[in-house]
Amino acid sequence: MSEDANENPTHGTAEAAGAPAAAPTGETTPATGGEEERSGLGRRTFMTMTGLGAAGSVVAGSVAGATPAAADGGAPKLRFRKDGTYTIVQFNDTQDDEKIDRRTLELMRAVLDDERPDLVVLNGDNITGGCDTPLEMRQAMNNVVQPMEERQVPWAVTFGNHDEDSTPTSGVDETQMLAFYRSYRYNVNGPTAKGVTGQGNSHLLIDGTNGKPAFNVWLLDSGRYAPSTIAGQNLTGYPTWDWVRMDQVDWYFRTSVELEKRHRRAIPSLMFIHIPLWEYRFMWFGSVDGRTAADHERGAARHQIVGERNEEECPGPFNSGLFSAIRHRGDVRGVFCGHDHVNTYSGNYYGVLLGYSGNTGFGTYGLSGAERNRLRGARVYRLDESVDGVLVDTTMRFASEFGIDLTADDQWMEPLPLPRGK
Repeated sequence: MSEDANENPTHGTAEAAGAPAAAPTGETTPATGGEEERSGLGRRTFMTMTGLGAAGSVVAGSVAGATPAAADGGAPKLRFRKDGTYTIVQFNDTQDDEKIDRRTLELMRAVLDDERPDLVVLNGDNITGGCDTPLEMRQAMNNVVQPMEERQVPWAVTFGNHDEDSTPTSGVDETQMLAFYRSYRYNVNGPTAKGVTGQGNSHLLIDGTNGKPAFNVWLLDSGRYAPSTIAGQNLTGYPTWDWVRMDQVDWYFRTSVELEKRHRRAIPSLMFIHIPLWEYRFMWFGSVDGRTAADHERGAARHQIVGERNEEECPGPFNSGLFSAIRHRGDVRGVFCGHDHVNTYSGNYYGVLLGYSGNTGFGTYGLSGAERNRLRGARVYRLDESVDGVLVDTTMRFASEFGIDLTADDQWMEPLPLPRGK
């Protein structure tokens, strides 16, 4: 995962790590506080952003899988379709400033029109550096939410390591970004969990046809970058990305327990984070220490891995313990991330799907040379409340399926118009 949004990654590829990329993707995967100061700016608030709380002017209307927002501007209520099905689309790493590559929006619109999802998750690195003012920040965020707002599709966001790249110049941090996103008609992000590291830690209950919760979506902020030092020691030789903190793990665990008590059963769910867990790498190689092609073959067979791995996973320096908590609770059917743009694989790691969404944004790094844009896409999740565990399968959809131009040249466009009041 390159720290520069428009440069190629500098860490190793799968081939360099001792295992080739898997077969081309498109295959379906069945279901199964108190820290030292961070390097960089962290999550401090710098200045008040003009217009963050203003309501949008998008015309209300009903969509399959959601009831219209209340007259007072309340978010749409999430519910399964009358036939008991539900579709979620994940867009990852759209990652542009106020001028976005036109093909990013073309891809988003094509996927939405073809899949007609009931919910969309923008899973981090929604924007990046290059925005110099609060206006340009609003324009950058508005660009990537308009495909859903135009179609009246409920959507939610998580944050990635690049979302605050423009904070030093614009003065707008993730607290203000979340408020801006939540001001849109079809956004369904709840308030961030109080007293918990990060922004946007929340969950979304989706009602079944009987009016009771049938599924849940967890949204966690996996942070930005690790502190420059910890206990007086630097991190030379270790990954310098952030990680899900223990207070977030505790929040998930306690909330999961409370939901089970309230509804008298564990609610099956998906979890979205931007930065991968260490268990992704363990799954790919079927090993903690092995990194050979034979190790991967063992892992692929054991964990039914499909998709590609074209760069090394970039987790944080510490294992957060989140996977252990998930296994203990037994409610999360899958954990999906972005961050590493040219990885699209997924597999069943001891009963929990772990996977990547690849990346949606054409303005970010991709594969090398003429293949730069081959893996631009989105991940789709299909649910059925009549199926045990509810999650039926997940698959990748790629720009090539929709006839989108894949040439390597950037194709910037001017910002989309901001809705009235924003």
